[in-house]
Amino acid sequence: MNRIDETFQQLQERKETALIPFISVGDPDLETTVRIIQTLEEAGADMIELGVPYSDPLADGPVIQRASGRALRHRITVEDCIGVASAARAAGVKLPFILFSYFNPVLRLGLDRFFQLLQDNGISGLILPDLPIEEDGEVRAMAEAADIHLIPLVAPTSNDRVKRIAEHARGFVYCVSSLGVTGVRADFHDGIDEFLRTVRSATDTPIAVGFGISSREQVERFSGQADGVIVGSAIVRRIEESIPLLEDPSRREEGLREIYDFVRQLKV
Repeated sequence: MNRIDETFQQLQERKETALIPFISVGDPDLETTVRIIQTLEEAGADMIELGVPYSDPLADGPVIQRASGRALRHRITVEDCIGVASAARAAGVKLPFILFSYFNPVLRLGLDRFFQLLQDNGISGLILPDLPIEEDGEVRAMAEAADIHLIPLVAPTSNDRVKRIAEHARGFVYCVSSLGVTGVRADFHDGIDEFLRTVRSATDTPIAVGFGISSREQVERFSGQADGVIVGSAIVRRIEESIPLLEDPSRREEGLREIYDFVRQLKV
């Protein structure tokens, strides 16, 4: 069984909501990314999205753009990001990994090699936000053959496409809570509750909500409506604030503790 399915099954039996952090791989460096992944699991994360740094993102707000910029200064590649999953496994991490990448770096690597690397390095899911369902046939077939879940994004503006997107989902449906790019928000789309009910009614696959969620109160707000809650920019910003500590070997554990404390209080 795919690790994502197994995790959701266990959480549903315990009536718990999955906490799914997003991080930018290579920020501030690959070795520290592995330690951050360990810290997130210790803090209660149930799955982790591993963000591939990209120079021209379509969906990422300023916090994640800055993190991508820092990682790209180290010339972090798709292969590096996938390899981090393997290094984290070797360090004892058990939770599922979901690779979040724009499609161009995947195409440049080549689909055959890409999916082989995902299999070899223990990646359970894949999110390609700029690959629409109308054009994902080849990628979807290769993902299913590799037992890797291709996880779609669906937004409040998807309208009549919601049902078709949700019906094809594997792993979970990523429900975008706000219009625009990622980033910490105080308010969400006015019709978010009805939107989540619409997605829920269209599929038996778990649904997770993300974009803008940054506090325990917001996690609690969505935990009764979704099977998972994704927190990205708020965690990436906390990592950014901790970089002076993370880059100092004598204070690295202090920096990791700051990240742990922030993520731990998000878990409901």
